[in-house]
This record gives sequence, structure tokens and C-alpha cells, in this order.
Amino acid sequence: MIKFAVIRRYFIHYIMAKYNITEKKEKEAAYRSLVNPHLMDDLKERILKIILFQKKYKDKNYSAKKLAADLDTNTRYISAVVNVRFHMNYTSLVNKYRIEEAMSILADHRYKDLNMEDISDMVGFSNRQSFYASFYRINGCTPRSYKLQRLSMEPAPPAQPKKRGRKPGSKNKKKTQEVREATAL
Repeated sequence: MIKFAVIRRYFIHYIMAKYNITEKKEKEAAYRSLVNPHLMDDLKERILKIILFQKKYKDKNYSAKKLAADLDTNTRYISAVVNVRFHMNYTSLVNKYRIEEAMSILADHRYKDLNMEDISDMVGFSNRQSFYASFYRINGCTPRSYKLQRLSMEPAPPAQPKKRGRKPGSKNKKKTQEVREATAL
């Protein structure tokens, strides 16, 4: 049992190093407490409206600075609201929605032929490494293993039933044409 714990600890350390994952450090900024709670609630709703409902999280270049400009505020307020109301930083918030979208794509049989770079691009990541790191940080597994697990659990959609009857251009075409000519006379 001790060997398993050592191997597991080594494996977790290896994965964290491979995908450049660091442990979270808590820090408190003074400006967070200076923002009016009603303003925070209002900004939270407006941030969700833009990031989530307008799907700005899919835009690789949509930064906190652009969000602040869209909301007619500054990046300090954006940062304070995201930290206090969402309990994460702006990048983590955006990556959370990207990963949720990626998870639905990975579990969908219609997208089974897409590779990981295509999926990471579809959901807004700039490169495969940041996609893998964020995915592992949130789910504790790689996107590939998640995809294989999900697709093996759910049955493939049923194949379209074969149509019955003659296909166009079948061998009875001549007979049909002869019958039409005979009835036309």
C-alpha cells in the first residue's frame, strides 16, 4: 500500500510538471473590499452576460482589458469582482467555460473525429498545451482520456435505417419507361 501512495504522489508531481500546473496561493488585495457590493453584483451579472451568453470565452484575444472597455469600467474592478464573486482570476474564469464547452464536444459522438488541437481551437485556447493544462487542472484527467472514457460509456447514435424500394437507375428502369410510353399512346 505504501508503494502505491509513493507511485501516486510521483505520478501527480509528474503530471503537474508536464502540464505546468502550480499550486494555488491565496493572497488578499485591499482594493477588493473597497468595491461597493451592489456594484459587484451588477458587474458580475454583466460579466456573465458578455463572457458566457455572448460566448466571448471562445475569443482567444478577449482579455480583461477588453471586457473592462465593454463594461465601461477598469480592469481593477473586473479583477476584484471576478476574484470575490467567482473565487478565481479572470483567466481561470474564462478557461472554466472553455473547458465546459470542450467537455461537451469531447463527449459528443458527432465530433469524435476531431483532434485535440481542433477542439482546443474551437473553444478558444491559443495552443494545445494550455488546453491540456487547464483541462487537467479542472478535471484531473487529460482531454484524450476523458474523451475515450465518455465515448466508451455512451452508445453510438443508431445508424440511419436503410431505405426500402428501388434505387434510382435500377434495372427496372427500362420496363417503367416502356409502360409510360405504352400508356401515353
